[in-house]
Amino acid sequence: MKKFRKVLDGLTTSSPVSGGGGTVGSPSCGSAAGTPTTAPTPREIDVQETLVSENFQLCKTVRHGFPYQPTALAFDPVQKILAIGSRSGGVRILGRPGVDCYCQHESGAAVLQLQFLINEGALVTACADDTLHLWNLRQRRPAVLHSLKFNRERITFCHLPFQSKWLYVGTERGNTHIVNIESFILSGYVIMWNKAIELSTKTHPGPVVHLSDSPKDEGKLLIGFESGTVVQWDLRAKKVDFRIYYDEAIHSVSWHHEGKQFMCSHSDGSLTLWNLRNTTKPFQVTFPHGKIQKDGRKESCKPILKVEYKTSRSSEPFIIFSGGLSYDKAGRRPTLTIMHGKAITVLEMDHPIVEFMVLCETPYNNEVQEPYAVVVLLEKDLIVVDLTQSNFPVFENPYPMDVHESPVTCTAYFADCPPDIIPILYSIGAKHKKTGYSQKEWPISGGTWTLGSHTYPEIIITGHADGSIKFWDASAITLQMLYKMKTSKVFEKPKGGDTGDDDPFAVQMVSWCPQSRIFCVVGIAAHIILYRFSKYDANTQIVSLEVRLQCETEDVISPSETENNPCFSEPGPHSPHHQHASSPRGGTPEGMKDSCLKVKERSVRVPPGYQAELVVQLLWVDGEPPQQITSVDINSAYGLLAFGNCNGLAVVDYLQKTILLCMSTLDLYGSSDPYQRLTRSPRRNRQSTSEFCMRGLSNFYSDSKKRIRTSYQSLTELSDNQQSIDMERSRSPTSDHVNGHCTSPTSQPCSAGKPRVPAAPEGRLARRGPGRPPFRKAQSAACMEISLPVSHTEGYASRRAMLQQLHGVTMYSHDEHHTTTTSTPYCWSERESRENSFSRSRSSSVSSIDRDTKEAITTLQFGESFARKNDLIPTPCLWVGTSLGVVLLIPMSIPTDQEERMEESVTMGPGGAVLMLKGSVLRFGFLDCVGTLIQSPYEVWRDPNAPEDPDRLRRRKLVHFSPSSSQDTCGEGHLAVVCSERQAKVFLMPSQSCLFVHNITESSFVLRADIVSVCNSVCLACFCANGHVMTLSLPSLRPLMDVNYLPLTDMRIARTFCFTNGGQALYLSSPTEIQRITYSQEMCDNLQEMLGELFTPIETPEAQNRGFLKGFFGGNSNNFDREELFGEAAAGKASRSLAQHIPGQAGMEGMKVAASGVVGDLARARIALDERGQRLGELEERTALMMTSAEVFSKHAHEMMLKYKDKKWYQL
Repeated sequence: MKKFRKVLDGLTTSSPVSGGGGTVGSPSCGSAAGTPTTAPTPREIDVQETLVSENFQLCKTVRHGFPYQPTALAFDPVQKILAIGSRSGGVRILGRPGVDCYCQHESGAAVLQLQFLINEGALVTACADDTLHLWNLRQRRPAVLHSLKFNRERITFCHLPFQSKWLYVGTERGNTHIVNIESFILSGYVIMWNKAIELSTKTHPGPVVHLSDSPKDEGKLLIGFESGTVVQWDLRAKKVDFRIYYDEAIHSVSWHHEGKQFMCSHSDGSLTLWNLRNTTKPFQVTFPHGKIQKDGRKESCKPILKVEYKTSRSSEPFIIFSGGLSYDKAGRRPTLTIMHGKAITVLEMDHPIVEFMVLCETPYNNEVQEPYAVVVLLEKDLIVVDLTQSNFPVFENPYPMDVHESPVTCTAYFADCPPDIIPILYSIGAKHKKTGYSQKEWPISGGTWTLGSHTYPEIIITGHADGSIKFWDASAITLQMLYKMKTSKVFEKPKGGDTGDDDPFAVQMVSWCPQSRIFCVVGIAAHIILYRFSKYDANTQIVSLEVRLQCETEDVISPSETENNPCFSEPGPHSPHHQHASSPRGGTPEGMKDSCLKVKERSVRVPPGYQAELVVQLLWVDGEPPQQITSVDINSAYGLLAFGNCNGLAVVDYLQKTILLCMSTLDLYGSSDPYQRLTRSPRRNRQSTSEFCMRGLSNFYSDSKKRIRTSYQSLTELSDNQQSIDMERSRSPTSDHVNGHCTSPTSQPCSAGKPRVPAAPEGRLARRGPGRPPFRKAQSAACMEISLPVSHTEGYASRRAMLQQLHGVTMYSHDEHHTTTTSTPYCWSERESRENSFSRSRSSSVSSIDRDTKEAITTLQFGESFARKNDLIPTPCLWVGTSLGVVLLIPMSIPTDQEERMEESVTMGPGGAVLMLKGSVLRFGFLDCVGTLIQSPYEVWRDPNAPEDPDRLRRRKLVHFSPSSSQDTCGEGHLAVVCSERQAKVFLMPSQSCLFVHNITESSFVLRADIVSVCNSVCLACFCANGHVMTLSLPSLRPLMDVNYLPLTDMRIARTFCFTNGGQALYLSSPTEIQRITYSQEMCDNLQEMLGELFTPIETPEAQNRGFLKGFFGGNSNNFDREELFGEAAAGKASRSLAQHIPGQAGMEGMKVAASGVVGDLARARIALDERGQRLGELEERTALMMTSAEVFSKHAHEMMLKYKDKKWYQL
């Protein structure tokens, strides 16, 4: 039987198929998932594949953008590095530009507080799950060394004194615990709340909201309770020095550096200043923003959440606080107030203030602080204010914190760009930068970073909801803004309420050719803007084209009753198709209306950079907005722009500003249509589901999130085995349609007569696979839904819902197995009853009665190829992929002469090859017969506004990569790689033989696929909805890597995930952050070299000499020994049930990494020398004491000897 099957395989592949269509079902199509198979070919393809599994490894590289939902802030004044904690458990550590590190707590609990071990290369984090973590920062990838989990109490506040190894931890019960930082073990010394307050107090003081040691005496600990009670605890005597009671709740406390007074901020918007000489009442009470009303009462004010009291030698003290505004001033933005002497400056912020911190010159709290800047952490921004200038300017932020300035709606990633593109974009973008920043250097300047040797030009493009486009320099794992443009400037300013959309200019997708610098933007309002790049400003008239891309008849797909696989007949002579309907601006036909966005008709002055040249808009028809554009491709060598949606395809000649092709998807097939189409009444065209096209992006993403919560769970439970596939073949395909409205883009309506049945050779009509059931005729959507099990409906509905959100439309995907008669038989008897009982729906909702099926254009690509089997030379072609898994080739005839190209029209029309895959087509790629990637032809960039040289004719310089240019060994031909959401195939052109096929996934589906260059070779990279990232070799489609990396939990990831050359990829990990990853082993090996060092050995500044009088009268803080008080010998052990010590998993490994580096060795050597010197000093002091004691003893002994030398024994 196996031998017989091989014979059939060979016959099926080599024998010509009746008709001009392509290979529909190759012998390899029925292979099992995950197993690439091959088929005999007319000629052997000898490709030496160099990629192996060892070339691939997946790891995160760097995260850019603003930390999403920040919660905490910390700063190391010696190392000058900043840490930001987030609600999701992430920690971002920032230093000088290039030093940017992201850490993540495994628990995912929110970070409540951060504490640096100043100049020690360590960080303590307190999380919402009542766990303390110690991070080692002496390595490029920080790791947790220790964790301490509190079991019975909730952590509310932490404080770590400078140069101390004992951490004070306040809890919700009002107790204060002490943790040894080195061992991360709890001390037996505990300050209980009932001992801190008076015995006569009848109420609980509340949680601990503040802990700090006195600048005057480190043995005194100031404890602030939420209720308004402040206690100074004597750590040595274990008793209270004084208690302060205030009527208003306390939010924060700040000491004066002399330790004689401190300031508190309260919930009523007041600041109280307390003097230690008299603690019975506050020395001063102020309401900075509370005015006295006419009746003599003060205005009620908002709480002052934090206050900082900092002193300066050369001026008055700084009092800086957040909040405190009066409630009467509605609509006021969050403020930061700076009180300097009698001057009060109020800085309004764009977002709520999360935390702020004053940066000072000294780390010692008992010295004059000399503040020089304020770091303000907002909900969506990070601001640093310069305190050294009277107008308090803001520092220019060197980090890419404004990625989310407007919500990111799409991304594009380009590696190995032309080297001249980044400098020119930066030079033009620098002209539009904001001014008024502080002239001083960025104060967060810690760490070290050097440009690695493995760098190349990289550019990231982000599209935003407000229509803006940002170009970013992503070279060397950094991110820097290059250039920003606004697509909204192309249109007239919409009048209030005219658009009906919150984000009418939102960018849906972009297409960029770095070589020709042609840029194409697709908007959510179904418009396309084409830009050319120029270094000169110009006056330009923007040309506008209007396209009607709507169908007039319902195209409903119904499988044949007798056929197993659709076959394609040779299309007849190409009949002239009804061309586009381009409506002039003044003559819009009745029933149609212009887009809600009006292109500027007047000539406009455009600055250097990207300048709009052409706008293509889809028209409204019968009051219905156009469907969103699902795919676009532009080719500068051909001068053509192609785009499609769920209704059809349009091709625009942007050189001549004309529309070449505008056809429904059905008309693209011609006589090669593989499906039976049933007509339905066009009366059901009033469903307003296409209003989704014009909804705001905010609603779009909120709907996506609601759907995705239940989608992935049912998605993973979906089993797409042979049983379910066959059940799908008899389901009603009308259940997935968006609306019942479909109008033909041609001037004449489509035929509404007999359904189309694909022609097939006689003899195949009655032949079925062994044991396969005949198709039963599809009836109506209502009949198909009656007996449909809920589990199957939800399972596939979730999958379709995710794809609909990804592409922006509702569409239908053809996921059937196209197997031949030689496919492996299966037992039909076990499934026959179930097959007859129901059919599986592909509805994106519970009820799909009112939904119909449209075939969307999912991907497009121009290139030199063979449109038909009998073609001898490659010609310009347009490859079209649809949501039914169909690949159409549209040949084109383009004049080669430059003058003819501008005068003669480009001819094109359907009639090329038709190939099929399982699932929506996602990506095309072309290889020559030696496995080298064939790039699309392009035009070399020339400035359209450059001064013309009269002696030199300006001509277009085209670069072609013809498949026959390097085909000396195997003759003319090339390989076409096609990837769909379920499988990948490699075809040999022009014979259209399927050489290799690989079923990528059966239980999930591919969201993104790209043909990329890695290690001087090419591979196919895929990202699936179940979180798997896979790479396949080309052309054999051999699996090289399959890593379960990231489950699809948010539609944002699906819309922004993209691969690029060099083994890199990115996605939006949160609404404000871009996560870059690599799947290249080479880059993983070099990643340590590319990352910055967080810790650099720096000598700790010496404390100022306090002088004899200050040292004598200022307390005995230098004699305070915490080890003697808190150590196990004096305080005992803490209860084991109170907290649990958890050793860090990467602690030892991290220490080894730190120790193996030169910096780690130097740091350890320095610490060892310091310790040795300290011990030698202590030994010298002890020796001196012993010598003094010996001298005193010798003196006393000598005196005794002299006293009793001359006396007799009886005289003693």
